[in-house]
Parts: sequence; structure tokens; C-alpha cells
Amino acid sequence: MRVFYVILALTAPISTQAEIVVSKRTIRAKEIISAADLQTKDQVVPYAVSNPEFLIGQEARIALYPGRPIREGDVGPPAIVDRNDLVVLVFDRSPLSITAEGRALGRGAAGDRIRVMNLSSRTTVTGFIRSDGQIEVK
Repeated sequence: MRVFYVILALTAPISTQAEIVVSKRTIRAKEIISAADLQTKDQVVPYAVSNPEFLIGQEARIALYPGRPIREGDVGPPAIVDRNDLVVLVFDRSPLSITAEGRALGRGAAGDRIRVMNLSSRTTVTGFIRSDGQIEVK
């Protein structure tokens, strides 16, 4: 029985206070987070962000409420393409390069995969968002 208590004591998680980041105000989805929106709090919360530098300049993916912990999945890079935006489709294979106009069927940030309707042919294609807002089609 004593061995059981020793094993239990060694495998039980140690409860320590850690600093987590919480919001000072309600931050709506799609808002950019600034340093003035954040504060730190001593609390133990699994998977909560502990570094406010990680959150500054990120976009809220969901509503963030005051005093509640913020998790990494709650934020992401700011979107540069919104739904229904007119975008440039780019197909680039040396020596051939084709561009066409399209309409975004979703929203996303640089590097995200997005569906776009080619306005010339009315077909739907999938591509990756470039940092300049163009959609690279493979």
C-alpha cells in the first residue's frame, strides 16, 4: 500500500501558480489585439497563453471575454482576404504564368488555403493566400 502512495505522489501533477494572459475588455472576433487589451493573472490553466508578446498584433478568432484565459487556438494571424473580395489568381510554372480575376469564397491570412471562384470561367479553384493578397493556384 505504501508503494501505491509513493507512485501516486510521483505521478500526480504539481499545482503551481503561473502567469497567464487574460483580456481587459471584451474583444470581438476579427478584432486585432493590442497591448492595451491584455493583462496578466496568476492562475493555473492548461494550454493558456502566458506570453502577451505572442498575442499582440494577432486577430481574435472567437470572442474573448474579460478575465478569461486566452488559448493559442483563440487567436491567429490577421486576415488579409475577406469573403467576396475580388482577388488575383496566379498560376506560375516557368515559363508559363497565368493571372485571372476571382472572388474569394472565404477569408484567411497569408499562407491559408482558400476557395476562389474564377470570374471568367465560373469554376471554383483552391489556392494559398500570398502575403500580397494574391491567390496562388497550383
